[in-house]
Amino acid sequence: MPDKSDSNNTQRRSALKRLRSLLPFKNRSEAPVAGEASPSSPARTSGGDEDRRTRTSEPDRRRRDSTRGDRGRSRRSRTAESPRDEQSADAVADNASRRRSRRRGRYDRTGEAEDQESQSAGTAPQQDRREARSQDRTSDQDDRPRRRRGSRKSRRRTGESQDSGRTSVTEPAAQALVEREDREDIENRPAPERGPLPRNVEWGGLAISAPIAEALEDISYESPSEIQLQSIPPLLEGHDVVAQAVTGSGKTAAFGIPMCELVDPTSRRVQAIVLVPTRELAQQVTREISRIGSRRGVNVVAVYGGEPINKQIRALERGAPIVVGTPGRIKDHMNRRTLDLGDVRFAVLDEADEMLDIGFADDMEYILRYTPQSRQTALYSATIPGFILRLIRRYLHEPVWVQLVSGFAGMDTVDEVDQIYYEVAERDKPDALLEILRDVPEDAQTLVFRRMQVGVDRLSRGLKSEGYPAEGIHGGMSQSDRNSVMTAFRDGSLRMLIATNLAARGLDIPTITHVINYDMPENVEEYVHRIGRTARMGKRGTAISFVGEWDLDVFDKVKEKVGEERLERRKLSIYDF
Repeated sequence: MPDKSDSNNTQRRSALKRLRSLLPFKNRSEAPVAGEASPSSPARTSGGDEDRRTRTSEPDRRRRDSTRGDRGRSRRSRTAESPRDEQSADAVADNASRRRSRRRGRYDRTGEAEDQESQSAGTAPQQDRREARSQDRTSDQDDRPRRRRGSRKSRRRTGESQDSGRTSVTEPAAQALVEREDREDIENRPAPERGPLPRNVEWGGLAISAPIAEALEDISYESPSEIQLQSIPPLLEGHDVVAQAVTGSGKTAAFGIPMCELVDPTSRRVQAIVLVPTRELAQQVTREISRIGSRRGVNVVAVYGGEPINKQIRALERGAPIVVGTPGRIKDHMNRRTLDLGDVRFAVLDEADEMLDIGFADDMEYILRYTPQSRQTALYSATIPGFILRLIRRYLHEPVWVQLVSGFAGMDTVDEVDQIYYEVAERDKPDALLEILRDVPEDAQTLVFRRMQVGVDRLSRGLKSEGYPAEGIHGGMSQSDRNSVMTAFRDGSLRMLIATNLAARGLDIPTITHVINYDMPENVEEYVHRIGRTARMGKRGTAISFVGEWDLDVFDKVKEKVGEERLERRKLSIYDF
């Protein structure tokens, strides 16, 4: 049975060996070896140790001593090369203090460089180095970047770069910058005057105020159109108006001018509301009314779907006398209690028949019910179907009718449009379009209509492959993409736009010279609205229609309503045999 003292001695020797490798001896040979006497300690031997050494064979003992000698020599060589032997106790303590400071995040690299320099020179004592570093830290306190507090997410929200002391403009910061510029633009407008102004300036036979006249001159409105001459006076007198006119007749200014005259721009309450069927039309009406009321400081807010609602909420909170939007989004704001219509004095239903076709009938009635009964209401529509008649009888009070079309159906088109049609098979329409586009001038601006969204995407890709700079727009695109395409088409950098019926009511671009019905519309009303995108404000335009084998019925109705004498038939060269 092994002696218990032998086991204890073995454990003691193992612990001493581990300590020996950690002690900073200059000469490792001075360290005491297990079982041997050190110069400062008495010799301690054990009989168990003698027995164990005796039991170890000679080859094993020789191999063990050789390995121990190699390990000792390598340790001595590393120790001789280490700069720790050259450091004093003060330097070791200073290094330890610096490591603790680094862990706390207050490490001073300037002080470190000075310490290393003084250590290499071996001249400055520890106290002098600390005093010098303290003075440098005090003098450079304002120059060094302060330690930032808060989470990484909060710093990112504020636009602060976490890698340096600089600030980087992130997306929220850029959005805030744009909003600040908008506010500055509003603040730089002339100070608005409270209430209606004296209308002592004549504009084409109409009496308007001086600020509105100056704004109309800025946007090159030289004289009023027929719809403006007949609808502006009753609106300024406080009457309800029902205006039925062809598209492109200037209906926006017909209600925009009286609206900017009657609202109080100094009030933050919503005093006028305009309902439109599409997002693009909401943007256009907002832009037009803002230009008309720019000299009075009238602020206009547009609300529509496809855009973050929080941005619109912030705009409504800042206050605006006029709100333009689609019925669905306006109803959404009403349910959120971010839009109060209790002070509305002027309500406009623009393109009422189109809002009915889209399915906004219930929303229109819902919105009108939440406005005061004393409001003034104007309704503009190219056609007057049965539901619109019921809406007029229920929500308008003895309206003044302005009818600039022949017949109650309102199917007239302007005389400045040259209406041309080609009989073409469905499979030959791509070749027919390329033949038509070869005869279109390069500086012309063309709008091509398709019935389906997938058709818009396919046709735009095909035209691009043929070298035509064309882009598509439809309801399936994101609002940002639609805005970028419409901006390019409006400023003239995009010469060709492929669109669904969505754009038939939302475009008011006078530079459009050609409208092409690649797919025939489903009814006569859509045909009238489509070709009304050209020949705006008295300019000439061209409307081309492809009549396929499945379009004969609807085209017969078009000829009946529009007049066969106004349609010119032509033949394509692809059918010359």
